[in-house]
Amino acid sequence: MTFARLGLIDPLLAALATLDYKTPTPVQTQAIPAILAGRDLMAAAQTGTGKTAGFALPLLQSLATVGAPVASNSVRALVLVPTRELAEQVCESIRAYGQNLPLRTCAVYGGVSINPQMMKLRKGVDIVVATPGRLLDLHRQNAIKFGQLRILVLDEADRMLDLGFSRELDAVFAALPKRRQTLLFSATFSDAIRSMAGTILNDPLTIETSPRNTAARSVKQWAIPVDKKRKAELFSYLLKRRRWGQVLVFVKTRKGVEQLVAILQGQGVGADSIHGDKPQPARLRALERFKAGEVQILVATDVAARGLDIDDLPLVVNFDLPIVAEDYIHRIGRTGRAGATGEAVSLVCADEVTQLAAIETLTRQMLQRVEEGGFAPDHRVPLTNTAGQVLKKPKKPKKPKIAGTPGPAERKGGVATPQVRQGRSGARAGGRKSAPKTASRRSS
Repeated sequence: MTFARLGLIDPLLAALATLDYKTPTPVQTQAIPAILAGRDLMAAAQTGTGKTAGFALPLLQSLATVGAPVASNSVRALVLVPTRELAEQVCESIRAYGQNLPLRTCAVYGGVSINPQMMKLRKGVDIVVATPGRLLDLHRQNAIKFGQLRILVLDEADRMLDLGFSRELDAVFAALPKRRQTLLFSATFSDAIRSMAGTILNDPLTIETSPRNTAARSVKQWAIPVDKKRKAELFSYLLKRRRWGQVLVFVKTRKGVEQLVAILQGQGVGADSIHGDKPQPARLRALERFKAGEVQILVATDVAARGLDIDDLPLVVNFDLPIVAEDYIHRIGRTGRAGATGEAVSLVCADEVTQLAAIETLTRQMLQRVEEGGFAPDHRVPLTNTAGQVLKKPKKPKKPKIAGTPGPAERKGGVATPQVRQGRSGARAGGRKSAPKTASRRSS
């Protein structure tokens, strides 16, 4: 199969040749003809399988060949995404695919000044990639109008619901024309997304190029049990011992991100961070430094799980397991992209066994546990299974008793008399306090 056989026009084929795209992926093979035919679509595909091109290529062709030029403050196609990083990534990809077409594209999102975005929209834009909140702000100020809108794309719609965009999405849907083509693309689809799809899609074609909620086979996954307080020490040890190159590290909290970055920088390791407290320009600068190889380690919260497209990223480390199991798939989907191989390592402590069980249930596979010498945890991680069950906690091996070792009383400076031992045994058996024990206290 070639891109030419999918019915794409010459300007798009020339752009794909420039980008060295040779063979369409399964999701592209199924989605592109359906979108060109005008069908509504609900497509599930693993992260890194080319779903952005799957909707961007036919969208560009539809706009280039059909319809009047875009009017002032208007938009002809809208792509909704959950995060600023993903908005920039998708916009950059669309511009690359449409480099030979006279179409205008821009990204709008919060965290930066709204005025430059309003200026870009004044002349009209063919394709707007937006986060829901900023899009509504622009619409309320009459900076963007939807009268010419023909195509709506929801990319990573499940993540938008996870981030609490449900009301914003409802407000956007209410403002859009009823007659439109609607496309849903995501690596996973929750029941809530499927319910929403039933209200906004018209007789959609459903595409699932891989089993629901599975991780890419090109990513080798395993877990290292470790005590929570020793995670940073273990990460630094592995970084040196295994001679890791570039690493994308996911940490649960913003505070935890900055703490790990400070530790690494203190050890002379080039590290930067991305999280919700950082201004958008700083987040973009950190990503660009990482892509350029100026820093070795990029530490991020889940804000970066969907939206980072890094060529040949070899390794993802889950310093903390995600609270939402689906985010595990998106985290490790940053490696092993576009047919490449990658590795995903999770540092797991006993407190995270519930999240571990949820991940193994979702992915239908057990994470192999590999203990690292010198870092065996004092608090053992309970066993789990793919049914979401936390099994019996493994027992710590008992230390052998050494002859002549003093007992508890001797270590405290007292004498353990036979009466005291008998009293303790009696208390365990009958649950009563013994008189000899009281006497022992008086004599001491």
